[in-house]
Amino acid sequence: MLELRIDPQAKLPVYRQIIDQTHFAINTGVLAPGQELPSLRALSERHGIAVNTIVKAFRALAERGLVSSGPRSVYRVKGRSAQKAPKRAAEASRYAARGVSASKREVHTAIQALDRGLFPLSFCKITEDYLTLDPESCNVIHADGSGSKSVLAYLRYRETGDASVFRGIAQDSIVMNLDDLLCVGATDRIVCSSTINRNAKRAGADVLAALIAGTDEFLGRLRRQGVGIHNGGGETADVGDLTPTLVVDSCTTTVMRKSDVVGGDGIPAGLAIVGLASSGRASYEDAENSGIGSNGLTSARHDLLSSHYRDTYPETFDPQIAAELVYTGPFRMAEALPGSSMSVGEALLSPTRSYAPLIAALLGAKRSRIKAIVHCSGGGQTKCLRFGRNVHFIKDAMLPIPPIFNVIQRVSKTAWKEMYQVYNMGHRMEIYCAPRDVKLVVEAARSFGIAAQKIGRTEKSDAGNCLTVSHGARTLRYRAD
Repeated sequence: MLELRIDPQAKLPVYRQIIDQTHFAINTGVLAPGQELPSLRALSERHGIAVNTIVKAFRALAERGLVSSGPRSVYRVKGRSAQKAPKRAAEASRYAARGVSASKREVHTAIQALDRGLFPLSFCKITEDYLTLDPESCNVIHADGSGSKSVLAYLRYRETGDASVFRGIAQDSIVMNLDDLLCVGATDRIVCSSTINRNAKRAGADVLAALIAGTDEFLGRLRRQGVGIHNGGGETADVGDLTPTLVVDSCTTTVMRKSDVVGGDGIPAGLAIVGLASSGRASYEDAENSGIGSNGLTSARHDLLSSHYRDTYPETFDPQIAAELVYTGPFRMAEALPGSSMSVGEALLSPTRSYAPLIAALLGAKRSRIKAIVHCSGGGQTKCLRFGRNVHFIKDAMLPIPPIFNVIQRVSKTAWKEMYQVYNMGHRMEIYCAPRDVKLVVEAARSFGIAAQKIGRTEKSDAGNCLTVSHGARTLRYRAD
């Protein structure tokens, strides 16, 4: 049964509210294939909506391949096999419905005609060395941020008044850049710049101080662990008319020798895949890590946190998101996370682990034996599909799933296939090496207190890049876009 909740005062037009809520009902199985939608007249009378508005919405759903129209203006839900655009329908998940994308398909489409740099199959774009003009060197630059993690820190700050939570957010922003640079072998001569966009009325001087101190503290800790990264300053922008709370971003750049680039030729068949755990406590960390990192937090916070946060902090979400997707969980941040020693807030705000100390040590001793590195960030376990040609990635011996991901899946009923596309699910860094070198990588990881194991292998594919993930008795299959 289709139950619409129409708000005539909302910024989102009524016809869009109908589209989004119907689309969501189809995705979640509330409306089954073949089911007839309520009549135009019935919806019009029930909600006081003009028939033409409902027709406009239903026609848009038909264009998306989600419903079909029949005689006497009867609309029915289409079966999955009959939809016009199965790829787009697959993307229309809980994650996509919240305005974010695990695959970043639109971004990749927009940049597909651009120059891909010196090593087109490398994890990061690599250019000639425009900074020093050394023909034997190259430049790598990367920009990213802490995303939804900043909003979670804001919630904790508003609840407790403790700005120190933002020290971890500084780390999150840096790691999302640094650990991508690790994937091409950069561990030295790295300069980092941070940008803080804030609403000064909601994020005051104490927040700024914590972010700045946290940045300097984390960079210093990395240097003491053998990672050559330095603070290049940054920018603080008071943009209250653009940002309801705050956003913390960073940019890192380095100059490295072309001969030191890792994975420049992509990922071939015949390699072992070693997964480095995202949870636990590394030797250089102060506390246990939940493993969540800084990806998928938009869905994680809405799926775990209760409507208390929707009612109390409306500045922390987009009012255009369907109401049934906003803070729909059962928990407050101070409550215990089932199966864990952490609270829900501690687990969600657990600082993103950097693997830089481990990777720096590994590359310093055995660089030639590391064939490729993949940071399982945006896209989760499917990130590997972007690298290599005609490779079948097989992950059939995954590390245990940390409690936070099991809880997210249980309370949200998110399909397991989507879970592996959005979250790292237990390991956030993959090392690709010859099978004989697995022991070398595993022992190096364990020396830093990081669990690791061979989680899979690469084989030749006859039909482009593809991925098989074994989840218990289930086999999950993915293909590159």
